Amino acid sequence: MSMDITELTLGGLVAAMEAGEVSSVEATEATLKKIEEKKDLGAYVTVCGDSAMSAAKAADKARAEGKKSPLLGVPVAVKDNICTEGIRTTCASKFLENYIPPYDAFVVRKLKAAGAVIVGKANMDEFAMGSGSEYSAFFRVKNAIDPTRVAGGSSGGSACAVASYQAYASLGSDTGGSIRQPAAFNGVVGLKPTYSAVSRNGLIAFASSLDQIGPMARTVADCRTVYDVIKGHDAGDSTSYAGDVDKGDTFTSLKGRRIGVAKEFFPKELNGEIRAAIDKALAFYESEGAEIVETSIGSFDMALACYYILSSAEASSNLSRYDGVKYGRRAEGCVNLEDIYYKSRTEFFGAEVKRRIMLGNFVLSSGYYDAFYLRASKARTLIKKDFESALSGCDALICPTAPTTAYKAGMSADDPSAAYLGDIFTVPVNIAGLPALSVKCGEDADKLPIGMQLIGKPYCESTLMSLAEIYEKGGER
Repeated sequence: MSMDITELTLGGLVAAMEAGEVSSVEATEATLKKIEEKKDLGAYVTVCGDSAMSAAKAADKARAEGKKSPLLGVPVAVKDNICTEGIRTTCASKFLENYIPPYDAFVVRKLKAAGAVIVGKANMDEFAMGSGSEYSAFFRVKNAIDPTRVAGGSSGGSACAVASYQAYASLGSDTGGSIRQPAAFNGVVGLKPTYSAVSRNGLIAFASSLDQIGPMARTVADCRTVYDVIKGHDAGDSTSYAGDVDKGDTFTSLKGRRIGVAKEFFPKELNGEIRAAIDKALAFYESEGAEIVETSIGSFDMALACYYILSSAEASSNLSRYDGVKYGRRAEGCVNLEDIYYKSRTEFFGAEVKRRIMLGNFVLSSGYYDAFYLRASKARTLIKKDFESALSGCDALICPTAPTTAYKAGMSADDPSAAYLGDIFTVPVNIAGLPALSVKCGEDADKLPIGMQLIGKPYCESTLMSLAEIYEKGGER
């Protein structure tokens, strides 16, 4: 093929491979070459060229024998907090710098069973804590559109890899917006599934009641393909949903569809270009026959505080295992147990991770537990109810993915609380455990992508993807 095969969509590559126009070996070689050319973007922590080429050869052989699978021979990236057997999995932390898991995460087993070729482990914020992928212990991820800006976080490497043609799709994890916000900042599609629709078995935990693995790709159809492979029940994850995870609809017409707009997602101070892009998308939906419904989420203002209390509390508990004894590296020159704990954690945890652990320990401590953690847990119940009520009369809610486009690198280090505010539209979805998808809906004056978020009812991912696909085909003109 004369064109750059890395620029094909996932669906386009599969069609070309099935037509015999290109092999998985050629696509994988081209992808690995692109990764080398663009390594300055910092999308990957580990590139696994040898194992990727072996998988590509096996995929070509399987195809020649008549086997078919939606991901057979497709080069994909996996976020570096998802365990891969025999391949270093660092969580972008010095603590796990040399960790090689002895097993594959459930989603990785699913990818391999579908014939996908894992080309590397995508860079991220350390232990998935951050909104810019600047807190990696190794090197920051740069934005694929403008390298002076952040890629978003924490799945910045996963988004950057897809946007800069270093993978046809990727897996990320989303605890408070970590798939959707980087997808928005890099102009790709990112899906955060319903909590429990995709197994977390083999995902290194940040906040267990909020974490969710999901796909990122350049088109909605490609996102759907990856999601269909990784979703479903896993007996090895006690929170995995054993029922029907496909409760949504697949449709191509918007007639009779109702789209909700909650006023809390559109504050007066919202960036004008972002508001205009969302308004234009709403006008498109209306012109195609959808009804726009005004609604409200009264507890919206509680969501950010609730999220940072709950997620930090769970993080401090989950990360207590990294002590230089049970898990992780051990610092040199320790004389007793206390020394091992203190020196190892001081040396190998980064600043943002330490900040969250301290916050988590504080809200769980005696005398503060009731005032913070217990109240946040009650607020969570309220937020869930408000979303349920807002979604009861419509198919999905629409809002911006983030209050800004990708900001200049270095800003979150100067003002961490401003970076936390960047999660204002994404964290309520994780608290409520709902599915949400980010799709590009325009550009600002600097040609940076603007993301639109669609939020749906539990296990109605296909409804969101249908709404996004209709928009992708006709809305962003």
